[in-house]
Amino acid sequence: MTSDSTGIGTEEQGSAVERVFDASPELVWRACTEPEHFKRWYGPAGMSLDVCEIDFRVGGSHLFGMRMPDGGSYFTAGVYREITPFERFVYTDAMADEHGAVAPAAEGGMETVVTVELEDLGDGKTRLTLRQVGWPDPEMGVHANAGWSQALDKLAETLAAA
Repeated sequence: MTSDSTGIGTEEQGSAVERVFDASPELVWRACTEPEHFKRWYGPAGMSLDVCEIDFRVGGSHLFGMRMPDGGSYFTAGVYREITPFERFVYTDAMADEHGAVAPAAEGGMETVVTVELEDLGDGKTRLTLRQVGWPDPEMGVHANAGWSQALDKLAETLAAA
């Protein structure tokens, strides 16, 4: 399993990472879209995904609740905007409470848009490209790149065990 993420830059106050996995697009797709698989890898190193609700359809929503090493929780929620099976999906992601209520911008809330694309490279390999745009501060995109790279390390381990 390849375990190095490549930062492919930032755009629109966002982040972008790319990773090649030794797994079929179908397997990577399932790991990214089915709650029982997604919760095994999502989040930076040291964090776990204690809440993972995914209604994976256009217009469907998600609620993710990550547990931090200090015991605190961090929730995000969003809506799936576009789905092309085994190739691409797009969703919004915003800070939320444990019920999925999104924090208003006046209270520090923000909404980003995440695009995940899969490319079948043949021979059981898949390139995953992830872009997250809409951060109000460019530094947040840099931190997001680091967090996504750590999460994709965990995804590589999950796929290797599949």
